[in-house]
Amino acid sequence: MKNKIIILGMLALSISAFAQETGSKEKSREKEIQGVSMTKTKKAVEQKPDRTIFDFSEQPNLNSGTTLEGIKKLPGMVVTDIAGMMYQGKPLAVFMDGRPLNISSNDLTAFLEGMPANSIEKIEVITQPGAEFPATSGGAILNIITSKSAKSYLTATYSGSYRFSNYDKFRSKTNNSIVLNSRNKVFGWQFSAGQSYRESFNTTQTDDIFSNYADRFQRSNFAKAALTFDIGADRLLINYDFNSYNNDSNLEASGKQVVNNLTQLYENTGNSKSRTYRNEAVATYQKKFSDKDKKLDFKFTYTNYRSNFNQFSNFIKPAPSTVFYPENNSDQNVYNFRIDYSQPIKLLNGGKISFGGLYEKLDYVTQSAKVTNLDYQRQTASTYAEVMAKYKKFDFIVGARAEDYDISGTTLILDDNKNWVNTPLTPFKKFKVFPNASIQYNFKPSIFFNLNYNKKISLPSISFLNPNNTNYQGPNVDFKGNPFLNPTIYDNFEAKISAFDYAFLSYNMGIVKNQVIQYVERDGDRISQSNRNVDRITQHNFNFGVPIPFMLFTKPLSEIMKFNFNPDKINLLYVYAGYQFQDIKDIQDKKGMWIFNISGQFILPKDIKLNANFSYLTKGNYYYFMPLHPINNSLDLTLTKKFNKDRLTVSLYANDVLNGTRMSFRTTNQNPGVILNSRYDSRSFGISVNYKIPTRNKLAKVDQNMLNQDAPKEDNGGIMKQ
Repeated sequence: MKNKIIILGMLALSISAFAQETGSKEKSREKEIQGVSMTKTKKAVEQKPDRTIFDFSEQPNLNSGTTLEGIKKLPGMVVTDIAGMMYQGKPLAVFMDGRPLNISSNDLTAFLEGMPANSIEKIEVITQPGAEFPATSGGAILNIITSKSAKSYLTATYSGSYRFSNYDKFRSKTNNSIVLNSRNKVFGWQFSAGQSYRESFNTTQTDDIFSNYADRFQRSNFAKAALTFDIGADRLLINYDFNSYNNDSNLEASGKQVVNNLTQLYENTGNSKSRTYRNEAVATYQKKFSDKDKKLDFKFTYTNYRSNFNQFSNFIKPAPSTVFYPENNSDQNVYNFRIDYSQPIKLLNGGKISFGGLYEKLDYVTQSAKVTNLDYQRQTASTYAEVMAKYKKFDFIVGARAEDYDISGTTLILDDNKNWVNTPLTPFKKFKVFPNASIQYNFKPSIFFNLNYNKKISLPSISFLNPNNTNYQGPNVDFKGNPFLNPTIYDNFEAKISAFDYAFLSYNMGIVKNQVIQYVERDGDRISQSNRNVDRITQHNFNFGVPIPFMLFTKPLSEIMKFNFNPDKINLLYVYAGYQFQDIKDIQDKKGMWIFNISGQFILPKDIKLNANFSYLTKGNYYYFMPLHPINNSLDLTLTKKFNKDRLTVSLYANDVLNGTRMSFRTTNQNPGVILNSRYDSRSFGISVNYKIPTRNKLAKVDQNMLNQDAPKEDNGGIMKQ
């Protein structure tokens, strides 16, 4: 019994070493008073009742490459070509600065690959979205926050990286970005911009039907600008974002094709080009009150997303010829207006009420060979209300969101006479209410047990509706969307215990109706890939995470209790394990999947820090796919050293040292299933630098985020301060 008490006590102390504002990874504000420097720090990981927050700003092991590469390293995250992006078993809707990106599939991958990770402040994974989030957020939300603080003097930060891979040939990859911000008596401003260039390869093999090698050249640029004006006590914020992405691929393909009902071998070379552009403008008016906890925001957002894809093939076999495929285009416009209000109320030991409304209109048009083959419109009107209250050690949240959908459109389909006919989409006009509730018991300020329920909906992704091909397409393999997909309904349940932000144990269950999944089937010597609805899926997920400081094995308990150490200067391991089981009725041989992640921090001589990250996923059902090999078996290493009073950070890193990242699946919806293999140049080596130009006035006033974001709740319903 005594030993158990000591072990539990040591575990609690090890966890508490990472708690509060002294236990973290990033310096965020510095003040000098009479020669004494006081530093306020932020945490590398925070466990909230409804979300997990990962700091990116000074984590070289996360921010040295692209945003997608950083996301893949997060404990509990699974990213595949087959099922997209999932966290602790839940499919993710991706937001940026609190606003949905409204893209997925290849468009989302291109966007995240083109965005340098060093342009990110932090990432929130919101596993239990409340009523203030759109009900269309589905299972969970990944919110990428790029916002920075604005100061009363000019500040500038440069970040850059170079890395290379060397498989069949030497390939280079670069990222560069800069952030400038300042304010004066009239307004504040911020500007950030960056570019990336990536050379890479990708190989795919589909049964004995199709084999493809792509030598890729990817270029991307981004710019973000923000202005803030104080109008009396109120504030007006103007934001503009621009992103562009170009991908050129030189291709070598071979396989089987069917001509006049005869199967013959073919070989070809070719090229594919894809271009995407994203523009977003946001205007926010924040009404201020004498009571700082009372908030009223008005926000208008306009987003345009355009894409273009074309390809051609030079056939070598069976006969020399050149084929130019039709050019495919898409144009998406989103208009969004929302109002949010919150204020404290006298309820039990204190509470708060929040309510608001939203109207959104989305127009989406696709063309092939300049012929419109999909014209899609969606209008959503919604309102929400949520009440939070405290009673002794209990916190309560009860809310509901009502949404009204009006979806319509037309698409081209082939009739029985093989003629293209303009056909109406299945209309979706429905009013639904989505409740949410949460109860939390606080053992101590940093130790809590939480129960949560919410109901959500996920409308079919625009990328899944697109009837056009947006991948390289051979004569025997078709990639196409499905404009007749139905919305997905989620009932999410979660129980979670968390201690001092880092250690947690959770179980969540999702009952999913009409889940959209990728569907691959073979008909003779032809293979098609599309998307379909699955009638019902029940998902079970167990998750566990705990930090293990090495000092537990080298120092007596009495010494640890003094807390006379800096958590950023100690050696530790962070261990994460998760188990995911998907129950799909028409899959007979169901197997769960284990997800393991071990992150280590090791302090070397000269204050050099070594970060190691190892990930491993076992075989298990993944919708209608069964891995033939572990999905991810990667080891990433990062060496970091700070210079010039911590203004300059230099990192050397190696990604996928074991060269084990690859995708190999067998489909389970047919017998025998289709075998899908793919891999890319995942093993790379590089260097990154981050330089903060020194400033003269460390006592200057600091304003909050200028690159404005919607205000998601923190903790038990608190609204992030603007």
